[in-house]
Amino acid sequence: MPELPDITVYAEALEARVVGTPLLRVLVSDPFVLRTAAPPIDSLVQARITSVSRLGKRLVFAFEGNRWLVLHLMVAGRLHWAPQVGGTKTKAPRGLASFHFPNGVLTLSEAGTQRRASLHVVTSPERLAAHNPGGLEVAGSSLEAFRQALTRENHTLKRALTDPHLFSGIGNAYSDEILHAAGLSPVTLSQKLDSEEVERLHRTTQRVLAEWTDRLRRENRDQFPSHVTAFRPGMAVHGRFGQPCPVCQTAVQRIRYAANEVNYCPRCQTEGKLLADRSLSRLLKSDWPRSIDEAEARRDAHR
Repeated sequence: MPELPDITVYAEALEARVVGTPLLRVLVSDPFVLRTAAPPIDSLVQARITSVSRLGKRLVFAFEGNRWLVLHLMVAGRLHWAPQVGGTKTKAPRGLASFHFPNGVLTLSEAGTQRRASLHVVTSPERLAAHNPGGLEVAGSSLEAFRQALTRENHTLKRALTDPHLFSGIGNAYSDEILHAAGLSPVTLSQKLDSEEVERLHRTTQRVLAEWTDRLRRENRDQFPSHVTAFRPGMAVHGRFGQPCPVCQTAVQRIRYAANEVNYCPRCQTEGKLLADRSLSRLLKSDWPRSIDEAEARRDAHR
């Protein structure tokens, strides 16, 4: 799922292209993506866009006349921009919906067969606010505001960081990176952290999100973002199961649950302990290694 750095770069790229221009035409190829019927999405045609912004993991297109289009890409939704060059629009990819502007076409696509991406048209600030899960915007937040959000409920750090009602825009990928950079276990309970650990996590969360946002800006520069993915070269642990940790060279480990997974370094984050994978550790029972040293010794013995 695109997270805060990706959504921010999407919003900035769109602001540069469509703010101040009218929406000339909108085509919805898959009616399931449009989750509101009143007002109709066609009511936005010929209205000018006044801003494009991020709301959590959502994109918000503000139109003149107090109207907003809220786009949630979910896991597999992506955006494509086909510019108009020399009076001719380049061919836009097929997708769930397309938005035609004087200078190009914006297309929403979604990989796979599940249709989870959504579009909502709203006509009041109150209805727009209903799309905001309310999580803290960590950039610029105070340590006390961060502490209050983190400890509001007693969740694991992984769950707390990815809860949109607690923190805005952080998902599976960047929570892994944040916790690795902070040297904290993903399964530590949020109310168990001491003051120094809370301060470290606050500082690291701000830094990791800012660094990745700046990195994605540099990678895309004047181009429209075309490689939005949760698995990026340069990440320390996310999507790097079995590969060496860039800090200590220990193999990155993971825990799988439902459709998600946690990636972590056992030496940097869990004092050498291997976290129990719900399915695999239950299967192996007493054969499940308790530490990375035990796991590596078993591996070497079978070489």
